Amino acid sequence: MPYFFEEQLPVNDTDFELSQETSKHLVQVLRMKEGAHFLMTNGKGKETEVELIIADKKKARVAFVKSTDHLVPDHETAIAISLLKNESRFEWFLEKATEIGVTSIYPLMCDRTERKHFRQERMNNIIISAMLQSRQVFCPKLFGPLSLDQLYSEVHFQHKFIAHCNNEFDRSELVSVREKKHSKIILIGPEGDFTPREIEGALNQHYLPVSLGNTRLRTETAGIASAVLLCM
Repeated sequence: MPYFFEEQLPVNDTDFELSQETSKHLVQVLRMKEGAHFLMTNGKGKETEVELIIADKKKARVAFVKSTDHLVPDHETAIAISLLKNESRFEWFLEKATEIGVTSIYPLMCDRTERKHFRQERMNNIIISAMLQSRQVFCPKLFGPLSLDQLYSEVHFQHKFIAHCNNEFDRSELVSVREKKHSKIILIGPEGDFTPREIEGALNQHYLPVSLGNTRLRTETAGIASAVLLCM
């Protein structure tokens, strides 16, 4: 069945008016008729089957059929990654990280970050689309851009990693030190990598320095490699 996102979902024995965007897609694009069934999620673990009862392209209405509440993942996997000069590459990262199953994404403003502008609404829409495409019921939390100091003071995880390419610092292979059952976060730097000052700051905050392999990766590729290794 087709799959849609709505922040508010109908409950037992009620009908419900869909957003204009969803109404238009259902009626005008998919040409669904009254009586058709489809699924919706609120991105917070609830999946609801509904029946289309009024096929209006601006104010479609649905009736509740049945609902399932999924358990919250027992551990959080977060990627804190620098904004990129090329916005489309950052959008690609958001899409793929969502498909893989990352639970939180923290855009970073680092010393060498070149891009300062962040379109939160557009980025959220990309994540929602990726969640629906991959048939998930939990939407990753996307936070506003943070400095590293803000991240250290506001964000707390059981296991903390920083991936960098500076050979002056010892590093472990992420694949050998990752933890599956605990909350975890990894820091990914911008084009040009983290500065030595930033690496030392992360070490002072008890972040474990790690390597993602023998080749040098683009920022967005490093983010995806980290997501795969931490979500496996």
